Amino acid sequence: MPDEHDALRGAQTPRLFTAPPAFLSSAGQEAVELAAMAGLDLFPWQQHVLDVGMRERTDGKWAAFECCVNVPRQNGKGGIIEARELAGLFLLREYLIIHSAHEFKTSRVAFQRVLSLIDGCADLRKRVKKVLNNTTETSITLKTGQSLQFLARSGGSGRGFTGDCNILDEDMILGDNAMGALMPTMSAIENPQLWYLGSAGIGAPSVQLARLRRRALNALESGTPDPSLAYFEWSVNPHLDECAQGCTEHDSSDDAASWAKSNPSLGYLISPEFIRNERASLGTSGVFERERLGVGDYPSDEADTWQVIAEEAWRALAVTNLESVAKARQAGPVALSIDMTPERSHTAISAAFPYEGGVHVTVVDHRPGGGWVVERAKELHEKYGPRCWVIDPASPAASFIPELERPEALGVEVVKPKAREMAAACGQFYDAVTTQTLTHFDEAPMASALAGAQKRSLGDAWAWARRIPSVDISPLVAGTLAKWGLGAETEDDVDPLDNIW
Repeated sequence: MPDEHDALRGAQTPRLFTAPPAFLSSAGQEAVELAAMAGLDLFPWQQHVLDVGMRERTDGKWAAFECCVNVPRQNGKGGIIEARELAGLFLLREYLIIHSAHEFKTSRVAFQRVLSLIDGCADLRKRVKKVLNNTTETSITLKTGQSLQFLARSGGSGRGFTGDCNILDEDMILGDNAMGALMPTMSAIENPQLWYLGSAGIGAPSVQLARLRRRALNALESGTPDPSLAYFEWSVNPHLDECAQGCTEHDSSDDAASWAKSNPSLGYLISPEFIRNERASLGTSGVFERERLGVGDYPSDEADTWQVIAEEAWRALAVTNLESVAKARQAGPVALSIDMTPERSHTAISAAFPYEGGVHVTVVDHRPGGGWVVERAKELHEKYGPRCWVIDPASPAASFIPELERPEALGVEVVKPKAREMAAACGQFYDAVTTQTLTHFDEAPMASALAGAQKRSLGDAWAWARRIPSVDISPLVAGTLAKWGLGAETEDDVDPLDNIW
């Protein structure tokens, strides 16, 4: 009996898409037909990318100076590259096309694929003057002078080349040095174009991809297309830690519909059976979500730091009178909170207590791992006698709750905020900063967290975005929940008579 997923087909249009609105025509269809003549039949999604990416304005120039294709691995982005390069050589008469990849072996494979397409078509093969494939140069040159060069990216490769079109494969490994070498090569070209192709961001190496993606998201959020960027991303919108069971707003990793949304070649090049096996093998490490579902890690730009709370506003709330703060803490009450990074790499304990008509928030402890947390919590509980401990039950720190609640540990019930209370806590923290009713010691862990902190939607409100591996916001989340904990209901606040009715 056939599996119900066997007929599943990938989405042929991307989840995230933006392109310049003004254009007259497109050379994409001609590129598709040329590829077919060379024996390369393209899927509808590949044809769509070429159609949009090769649109032309009324002045004959490309509508999109930059085209970015962000799609999970093994979906066939190489077909787009090959069709665009064939078109550049044989249709558009682009004098120099530069194909680069992070590693030269990847460029060499691309060279072999394009060469085999040309060799398999007599009409194209007869137009080739020479092919070089040695330790110093890998290239295809036509009798009319056009050339396709294959390079490995580095701070120097590409310098001195004046490229009409730059193809940057493996764009998830693309930083400032490579861009500094390649971008200026196009400055003297009348109608240049730049193509980026790769899969989801992998953190710090994905500098340029992150910039392109931010531009696309800004265009989508504002409703105003970027005037020079065509961006295509096949990915899912993953569940958040706070998502309730049965959430339909976000995508599940185990749902075949998510596989189709993020893999346009599902059912063509990739089988549902393979993805099922891949999911079982990769487990919950996050690798499956990145490699197959397009959920990337994108570094923030320096210009994007301190996005939620301005640095000047935060620094202005710092206090140096340790004695007065210590007296306020001793007078109590004190609320303590624990938070942990999604990777379980670091854990923070923060405290909050009333101070001079407002609230003082401080990072009590912040260390790698979590093996130290329970014993440290027992020490702090004895020292401070807090009114409550707060842990988000949907966070990685939730694993501490059962042990902390045991009589031999804290012996009290940990306060566990719901999603709406998490949003309220973030809003209260933000409001306290803007109204200058919050103080702190200007501790480095909290400042670093705020410098890289971002918002994520939580219904009609927002909460701190946890899933940014390059930023440890555990001190900030713990501080936010500690402040909220000063007003949270605890087991000691419940009137026993309430349970009679």
